[in-house]
Amino acid sequence: MFKDMIDELKKLESIKTINFPVHPDEKGYFDKECPRDECRFVFKVNEEDWANIFKDEAVYCPRCREEATSNKWWTTEQVGEQERQGMEYLESKAHEAIDRGLRKSAESFNKRQSRDSFIKLSLSVTSHRPSIPVIVPLKASDVMEQEIQCEECSSRFAVIGCAYFCPACGHNSVERTFDDSLKKVEDRLNSIDTIKSTLETAGLKDEAENTTRSIIESCFGDCVMAFQRLAEQLYIRMPENPTPPRNVFQKLQQGSELWRNAIGQGYEDWLSPKELNRLNVFFNKRHLLAHTEGIVDQIYLDRSQDNSYSIGQRIVVSDKDVREMLIVVKELARKLREAQ
Repeated sequence: MFKDMIDELKKLESIKTINFPVHPDEKGYFDKECPRDECRFVFKVNEEDWANIFKDEAVYCPRCREEATSNKWWTTEQVGEQERQGMEYLESKAHEAIDRGLRKSAESFNKRQSRDSFIKLSLSVTSHRPSIPVIVPLKASDVMEQEIQCEECSSRFAVIGCAYFCPACGHNSVERTFDDSLKKVEDRLNSIDTIKSTLETAGLKDEAENTTRSIIESCFGDCVMAFQRLAEQLYIRMPENPTPPRNVFQKLQQGSELWRNAIGQGYEDWLSPKELNRLNVFFNKRHLLAHTEGIVDQIYLDRSQDNSYSIGQRIVVSDKDVREMLIVVKELARKLREAQ
């Protein structure tokens, strides 16, 4: 007698997909999340551009450049809500199918009973038939303030923190990355007093001093690396230029010579002698921090012409040094951009 119920349940196999509408935020951006487990970077894409510029076969993570088809970018929250609503929908459909199948079986049984029979049996079905829930559109998260437009394909997206790649075309904007890197350096410098005060208040004076020094020294290195990547990519962008030697733009003299050979101008044309000398000292201090734990050697003295140290001493880098370096690096980068 359960054949009708089984037949009704089998009809559920026809449900192949459940469509979940997604709401954009108030600025018209959809939430997306990198499918790579090690990344899971959350970002937003413009609703119109998702329809008109993005391609189904490839979307890219703005942080790690993971590549996946367009249906792989649901956020963790969206997936959880889809699963919850999907289970409620299927459970309701299953209850409805069971109820309908039992009613059909009861009707068939009752029709087969003989009217002349001394004993008459009948079946009735009383059950709760829950209404099928309406699929509610997935809500958008809060608006992200940093909105970016790709200079390559014009798609618009929004992020929190740094983004290195366009999610629509995968383009790596070295200039935007450079600006973001220096902004991060400035933010870290501006946070030093708060961090130091918090640690000292907690009675961690040694940790306060070590953390402050570590932040300042790492900022020094980040400035050099950001400039090196920018200069390298700007140089490669010019098709007639050969591939530059590895990390050559961490060395001011060699980098300047490459640009002079390529465009007829070098760093000496864009910076004052004082600025160039200070930048040379800063770049060589960064080299010591990266390779000798900051201990002065003869190479440093020869290259920097910094007579304030002797071999075996450890260099001191201050907040003021990093801020001065930022100003000169920004100016040199501006000149390089203008020269393209």
